[in-house]
Amino acid sequence: MNDGGPERADLVRIPTGIPGLDEMIEGGFPFPSVILATGTAGTGKTTFALRFLCEGAKRGEQGLFFTTLSEPTQWMLRFSSQFEFMRPEYFDNEIVYEDLGDHLRAGDSAKLLEVMEARIAEVVPQRIVIDPITVVGEMFKDDYRTFLFDLTNRLKNWNATTVLTGEVRPGEMYPPEISYAVDGIVLLHLAEELGARRKYLEVLKMRGTNHQTGKHSIDISRKDGIVVLKARF
Repeated sequence: MNDGGPERADLVRIPTGIPGLDEMIEGGFPFPSVILATGTAGTGKTTFALRFLCEGAKRGEQGLFFTTLSEPTQWMLRFSSQFEFMRPEYFDNEIVYEDLGDHLRAGDSAKLLEVMEARIAEVVPQRIVIDPITVVGEMFKDDYRTFLFDLTNRLKNWNATTVLTGEVRPGEMYPPEISYAVDGIVLLHLAEELGARRKYLEVLKMRGTNHQTGKHSIDISRKDGIVVLKARF
């Protein structure tokens, strides 16, 4: 077990909806907070984030999905339709989908923050996803750290829990420029074992939480998306 910092009796939590994960983190993510879901390509980061938003939608909570990849709503609907937990009526109702691609290409980080904050004020979400945050780093290399500091501070002032997804290169655990600014880090990774590619989840940190440590096997299913299995390493 890892205490993740001093225990707070008044810490509110919201369930992630990911089977097996909430049991690892004392019932869910702290609310409000900023959580980083990180891993290499193909480890399930977008599925992780989508499951988090759909759990909120099921509970009547408002969600806001920011994409930085200029992917239209139709693409996300096709991607999400493979999972039974996703209901098409969630989109544009409980889950608002917002494409930040044009604002990123404009190259103005301060303006991007204004756009995001205005949309958050309009939607008033309890759950937010930014997928992936690392694309912003590629566009705003010179002032990326300043942008992240301002972004995470503003997100924490809103009454919401935010999941950032971050892609890393093989061999990296998480983007170092982001880790200092977030309240929790969940690592999703692939490993080649006995000729098979296996997926694992590991909670590296979680503020105010006695979280389980070590690698936990995961599966990705049509029914539940990511499922944390009992095996621990």
